Amino acid sequence: MKNLLILGAGTAGTMMANHLVKKLPTQDWKITIVDQYKTHYHQPGFLFLPFDIYTTKQVKKNGKKFIPKRVDYIQEKIDLIEPEQNQVKLENGELIAYDILIIATGTKIAPEEIEGMKGPKWQDNIFDFYTYEGAKALRNKLREWDGGKLVVHITEMPIKCPVAPLEFAFLADSFFKNKGMRDKVDITYVTPLSGAFTKPKATEALHHLLEEKSIKEVTDFNIERVDYENNKIIDYADVEVPYDLLVTVPTNMGDQLIERSGMGDDLNFVPTDKATLQTKAHENIFAIGDATNLPASKAGSVAHFEAEILTDNILRYIEGKPLKEEFDGHANCFVETGNGKALLIDFNYTQEPVEGTFPFPGVGPLKLLKESRSNHMGKMAFRWVYWNMLIKGIHIPFVSATMSEKGKKLEQVN
Repeated sequence: MKNLLILGAGTAGTMMANHLVKKLPTQDWKITIVDQYKTHYHQPGFLFLPFDIYTTKQVKKNGKKFIPKRVDYIQEKIDLIEPEQNQVKLENGELIAYDILIIATGTKIAPEEIEGMKGPKWQDNIFDFYTYEGAKALRNKLREWDGGKLVVHITEMPIKCPVAPLEFAFLADSFFKNKGMRDKVDITYVTPLSGAFTKPKATEALHHLLEEKSIKEVTDFNIERVDYENNKIIDYADVEVPYDLLVTVPTNMGDQLIERSGMGDDLNFVPTDKATLQTKAHENIFAIGDATNLPASKAGSVAHFEAEILTDNILRYIEGKPLKEEFDGHANCFVETGNGKALLIDFNYTQEPVEGTFPFPGVGPLKLLKESRSNHMGKMAFRWVYWNMLIKGIHIPFVSATMSEKGKKLEQVN
């Protein structure tokens, strides 16, 4: 009997357990998944929680119910990966041997990385919405806040779901309009990037929306510290942005387990082959989702596409076949723009978001890089898709793991 071990029961890890349990013969392989947390969160829902669009019950469930019965589920903190011994040590001292290891330990916010961020004003007038606790605390704050300077801020890249801070700014605009107090709120979007997004065409469209909604934009802002006593953020060039309410996306880092195990980069992300998802240091260790250092978006759709390709590569590895260099960085994201509308972007490592139709060429019904109510409905429907299909490893029809160029207005290269 051989052992396949998955570290992390978040989106990526749970998907891999569901995919592989259908593929690996029970008599030959034992599958184990380890995670210290009991609750599974629908993390895209954290964006909506502060605005009372989603309730707390809609963004969390018991994680064990999504783990297949044939998979051994261990709820325990992981202490160390020992790749030379092909084993993992748990905090309780138990050792788990593996023949194949899949690292799906995700990423976490690290507000302590910036001076003054996680100080005495944390969850007072400085909030994140990338955690359940942060989003819930921010919801309670927004229910009573009477206006002022709202600053939506990104510390540094990469972050989970790069469009989420923009979506927060757009939803804040809509939220305060609906409360009849938009004239009392000054919204500023602050980013270390030179534009609103990482891709030029999407940046142009999103910048236009920021202007349209009277949201100020501060770019190339590399934060040095938070002056919580005087309510301002300060960058290394001594540029200051004042706030009354700071909604920040702190530094995102891989799990400290990766640092303890000596397997990560400076941000604790695992060096991973961007096409095969095999780790660069150990051929029997693979990584997926937010835990990797891939130059792709850290988003649920990316983990979904990776899972389908990684499942095939795990089987090829077992059979001694060459791995497919198939993953192209495909990401598919609805961008909520407020007032019941959303954009849809579809891109990969080499192709930036462009206009077109999705998922059917020329038919749609969804429009790429265009605001529409149908895109908003797609965004709202994703929560059902997440709980009922995505993390259960069920293939989503008409959406391929690699990006299709059909139906897209691609620029011709001479």
